[in-house]
Formats: sequence, C-alpha cells, structure tokens
Amino acid sequence: MSAGRLRHRIDIQQRADVQDPVTGEMVPGWATVWAAVPCAIEPLSAREFIAAKATQSQVVARITLRFRDGLDASMRILHKGKIYNIAGLLPDKDSGLEYFTIPVSQGVNQG
Repeated sequence: MSAGRLRHRIDIQQRADVQDPVTGEMVPGWATVWAAVPCAIEPLSAREFIAAKATQSQVVARITLRFRDGLDASMRILHKGKIYNIAGLLPDKDSGLEYFTIPVSQGVNQG
C-alpha cells in the first residue's frame, strides 16, 4: 500500500474510564489509543452500498490503514468530528500483517 493513499488522519479510541472534568470522578467514556493515524477513507459506491445492505445495512465506508497490533472491533474511529463504528477488521490477503481494511458504520457509539 503506497503512503500517498493514506491522506486522511483519524483517532482510534477504546472504552475506558475517564475523569469527569467537573466532578473529578471516574466515569465510563472513550480514551484515545492512537492519534492522527494516517489512513484512506473511501465511501461506498452506490453499487457497493446496495450489495452491503443485504448483510450490513449500516456500513457506509471503508477505512484502510497500516497494521496495528491490538486494534479490534470494540474500538471506534473519529474523523473530522464524525464517529465511525468498526464493523470488522479485514487483514491483507498476503501476510495479514501489512494493513487492515475496516468496514465502518456511522453514528454515536456510547459503547
């Protein structure tokens, strides 16, 4: 995968207890695991969207990024104020260790 395709920057978050800025108590929330991760974001074409609707009606785009150990489907992705929920992780077909293609749905993920 060429670096030129990875022109977007995302943050990847996981569920964690975070400190409430007002009360100081620990509350359930999201913590950033990786910030400014280079990736490619491709909205699904009309044809792909119709095909995906049969199995995963929520999938709106695919995100491709370099392999990251520890990345899993319970995490979420932030890009320009939008929240993307990870529908699955598809490793590259050769080694499985070069990159992931991630089908994502969009919406608020409170966990």
